[in-house]
Amino acid sequence: MIQKSGNSQRTGALPQSPGPVGARFIAPAAGALSPTTHHRQVKVRTGRDNRRPLLSRQATERIVTLLAPFALLLLWEGLVQARILDRRFFPAPSSIVGTFMQLASTTLPSHIMISLSRAAIGFLIGAVPAILVGVLMGLMPIVRAALQPIVGALFAIPKVSILPLVMLIFGLGEQSKWAIIAVAVFFQVLISTAAGVANIDRIYLDVGRNFGAGRLATLWTIALPGALPVIFAGIRLGWGVSLLLLVTAEMVAAKAGLGFLIWQSWQTFTIEEMYVGLVTIAVLGMLSFWLLDLLEGWLIPWRRSQ
Repeated sequence: MIQKSGNSQRTGALPQSPGPVGARFIAPAAGALSPTTHHRQVKVRTGRDNRRPLLSRQATERIVTLLAPFALLLLWEGLVQARILDRRFFPAPSSIVGTFMQLASTTLPSHIMISLSRAAIGFLIGAVPAILVGVLMGLMPIVRAALQPIVGALFAIPKVSILPLVMLIFGLGEQSKWAIIAVAVFFQVLISTAAGVANIDRIYLDVGRNFGAGRLATLWTIALPGALPVIFAGIRLGWGVSLLLLVTAEMVAAKAGLGFLIWQSWQTFTIEEMYVGLVTIAVLGMLSFWLLDLLEGWLIPWRRSQ
């Protein structure tokens, strides 16, 4: 005779099926899954979680980067056509493109070349000595202690405010534009270089000394490679500042250049030409930063793997 389990009576389980004496079989509860069904559902769920998106995250970011400016231009065009924006101060992008095509076949290339040559010469005059002095400040505490108060005091002076003094010293020619750009670039690159060299782990310098590296070898093989990422950050800032001061200097004393084009457009109230000058400077800045990224990837290949 098969005995009834007290637990089954208490819990309301289903009656036990007949079988040998002492054998008990509990029927599966309602809603329970068989192993096959459970395995099938888990497999479906896992396949749904591992489904890959159509575009990778990097591809999506690149598409958004390319489409965002066009979306802004379309919004601008729509606001002008709807007369929400005043056409006198915010001309439609379509009219700016027409003016750009006219200037591109006449005077715009010469303005671009003149401005780029001024910015490049002034940038080199300021950046090269700044890197050398910054490395010395980072490696030699005595040099850093002597120059840091002077650099801190001069860096705080707005460079635009010394433009009249620079023009008094160098005149109204090209030298004054080179000088004002070089002064601004010098401090940006100097501070970044000194900070980058000073933050190099001392263990690398100690290893160089243990292997008999002199000061020149330490400079070229340890200090400069270790500080290059920070130096490039200062170079980017310096190049951006050079474009700013270039336009300011060309507005004050120049007969050609993008700054002169913008200032002349303001005087004659040709707003489309003014926007052409502004957009050209923006495109030059974007392209120059892209070239700096390529140069950094070539000089610092280990940064691409980080």
